[in-house]
Amino acid sequence: MTDRPTRILVVDDDPTIAEVVTRYLERDGCEVESVGDGRRALERALADPPDLVVLDLMLPGIDGLEVCRRLRALAPVPVIMLTARGQESDRVIGLELGADDYVAKPFSPKELVARVHAVLRRAHGPLATATPGAPLSFDDGDLHVDVAARETRLRGEPVPLTAREFELLVWFMRHPRQAFRREELLQHVWGTRYGDTSTITVHVRRLREKIEADPSSPIRIGTVWGVGYRWEGTRPAGATTP
Repeated sequence: MTDRPTRILVVDDDPTIAEVVTRYLERDGCEVESVGDGRRALERALADPPDLVVLDLMLPGIDGLEVCRRLRALAPVPVIMLTARGQESDRVIGLELGADDYVAKPFSPKELVARVHAVLRRAHGPLATATPGAPLSFDDGDLHVDVAARETRLRGEPVPLTAREFELLVWFMRHPRQAFRREELLQHVWGTRYGDTSTITVHVRRLREKIEADPSSPIRIGTVWGVGYRWEGTRPAGATTP
């Protein structure tokens, strides 16, 4: 395991915000690079991928949503969005493009640092060791999930999941036939008791698009009306341990 500092790319065209975010992250021990436009952000992130990107949505040139889209298509780098917009639709679009979390402006720098820690914990694999004796792989028909390798395959082909999508999938498969409210999923998978439950809706929809034969008629992740979601599976989820 390397002792190198966590490398974070901060993308914001507001010098004051970029400076404050950079200072707090560096104070936390991170190595931070800051850029002020979307094109430069893509160049830096793809040339030398950081451990995480803090990405403002409102950028000159290529906006943050397009940066997130292109970055997610080319590299599995965790993304936390910064947005001054109040509309829920902007947050949902960002999450649908693969962002791992979002923080609305104005925000507390301490909260942002806490969110960075939470996303990185999930991105770097606590699932395999968090619960002693927990299954390290799951099979459900043609779907195979290797928790230790953080790898998902459908019909033998890799399924590109974000860190949060993977966490959510594993949580469901570890608790088959158990219904969870969106608030419970926020607590168990996101690690917070407070937050926008539309985040859960978006991530479930994205998971269905990636692992269901027909996302409009899902058979693996079922909706429990008036409650939330539960793992149905094509058959009882099989779990194996080494």
